[in-house]
Amino acid sequence: MQKKAASSQGFLPSFQHFSTQAIHAGQDPEQWASRAVVPPISLATTFQQEAPGRHSGFEYSRSGNPTRNCLEKAVAALDGAKYSLAFASGVAAIVTITQLLKAGDQIICMDDMYGGTNEYFRKVASEFGLKISCVDCSKMKLLQAAITPETKLVWIETLTNPSLKMIDIEACAHIVHKHGDIILVVDNTFMSAYFQRPLALGADICMYSATKYMNGHSDVLMGLVSVNSESLHDRLRFLQNSLGAVPSPVDCYLCNRGLKTLQLRMEKHFKNGMAVAQFLESNPRVEKVIYPGLPSHPQHELAKRQCTGCPGMVTFYIKGTLQHAERFLKNLKVFILAVSLGGCESFAQLPAIMTHVSVPKNDRDIFGITDTMIRLSVGLEDEKDLLEDLDQALKAARGHGPGGAHFLGHFYSRDPES
Repeated sequence: MQKKAASSQGFLPSFQHFSTQAIHAGQDPEQWASRAVVPPISLATTFQQEAPGRHSGFEYSRSGNPTRNCLEKAVAALDGAKYSLAFASGVAAIVTITQLLKAGDQIICMDDMYGGTNEYFRKVASEFGLKISCVDCSKMKLLQAAITPETKLVWIETLTNPSLKMIDIEACAHIVHKHGDIILVVDNTFMSAYFQRPLALGADICMYSATKYMNGHSDVLMGLVSVNSESLHDRLRFLQNSLGAVPSPVDCYLCNRGLKTLQLRMEKHFKNGMAVAQFLESNPRVEKVIYPGLPSHPQHELAKRQCTGCPGMVTFYIKGTLQHAERFLKNLKVFILAVSLGGCESFAQLPAIMTHVSVPKNDRDIFGITDTMIRLSVGLEDEKDLLEDLDQALKAARGHGPGGAHFLGHFYSRDPES
């Protein structure tokens, strides 16, 4: 359920009780003899049984863990789901979902998607007899035309990585579910549970690389999956146990802690992301900016209908060549040159050479992943420092201005009077 008043940016209103659920769902102190307010980290790998085959809910940590249970309950609440499952990484979640299928089944996936997902589907899943069809699922006619009697799973990202396309989840669900038992999966990593609820829009599975925004501190590797179907949950729970790609209790504790500030973090990511996108769009050294919060984004109206806001992901094309892009990245001082995203700190990377280097060049050209495409994950730093960093790096990329050395002079000054 959502508030009646829409946000000032024209997006959907925030989901009601979000922060309350993030702080309290699955966290009841009365479940522990100690009445600990913060769920303890349960490191035990095995649990005492009352009698053979009779236990108190836990028998082996791969099959179930108290700390993991708390996290899964919290994520389910934030996704508006009945069930949630945690995995050792986002890719572990992808592999587990794919294990729902059998040889001969077809997967239709978004053509523009995370390089790791692309690589797994093309180079691993296809070797086990699964048919992989990459389609631009932002165009409903293409999705409809790609569905065959063998289609058992449709995999979409929205936003896509790194081109930041929006996909109409509700329209996809309408088409997919006309064909019976096809499962619609939405990778919700970029939006997080705070900005988008795929299950409420008709998706069967919502998944995340929780390594990103859901944890939000660049210190946990994890995947999350949420569902409403009991039968689908039971199948995934069996696979979670039988495949064994489960996260550690420490990682579950950290991710659970990260969820408690998800609303605060995402609101700041949105604010900073919008400021960066607007700055870049007005900069003469920038060719093009892609950000769904900007009216210039092709699916801006869809974003406002489908989401409560936008994350800190901004993609832009720098004017010039690969040399200019590399010089820009080299001169950044606040933004860190690194893969991944969704952390407190700001990241910048070159997808063609980094996250999407495994994607065939012909495909990269089709998706616009060129040598001058730069993907930013805008963090939680002060807006002024982010804009100044981008400004000096853009100037340095063209051989103008002092570059990062001068910028660092005031940013890292040890003189309290400066």
